[in-house]
Amino acid sequence: MDGFEQQDNILIVGATNLPESLDKALKRAGRFDKEIHIPLPDIKGRTEIIQLYLNKIYYDSSVDPEILARGTTGMTGADLSNLINQAMLNAVKNGRTACTKDDLDLARDRILMGVSRKSMTLTDEEKMNTALHEVGHTLAAMLTEGAMPIHKVTIIPRGQALGVTQMLPEKD
Repeated sequence: MDGFEQQDNILIVGATNLPESLDKALKRAGRFDKEIHIPLPDIKGRTEIIQLYLNKIYYDSSVDPEILARGTTGMTGADLSNLINQAMLNAVKNGRTACTKDDLDLARDRILMGVSRKSMTLTDEEKMNTALHEVGHTLAAMLTEGAMPIHKVTIIPRGQALGVTQMLPEKD
């Protein structure tokens, strides 16, 4: 930023997720006049970030960083760090020293859909209706040419959903 004296050894960097809300005076020449857009990581980037965080914990051979990356589209590096931490906390809570694929799936579900609502009581009819609903999603995906592969189908209530059918994209 322009000041009273010329100093070449000072660099000021700012960051925002809402550049449109910045005062125009901040973006004038000589101030914050350069914009560098940093997109969310693609599947390759997410795989590398996941591997970086996995290298900091113990995990078993069921964990495949690339498959995990396929199911985390739209997540930032911080989101992926949180995912690994949540998974490891679940492993420790269950008396294990190594994180499993199931721990990571549980953490992903928790982050994307919320905690499971174990206290929610559903009648057998409600469970059946939810199961039939999810079967409909599953069949539609399986019978639709070019649809993403099915990853998981569940009727465990999470967040606002009574069940979910998850597909796993092959690429972004």
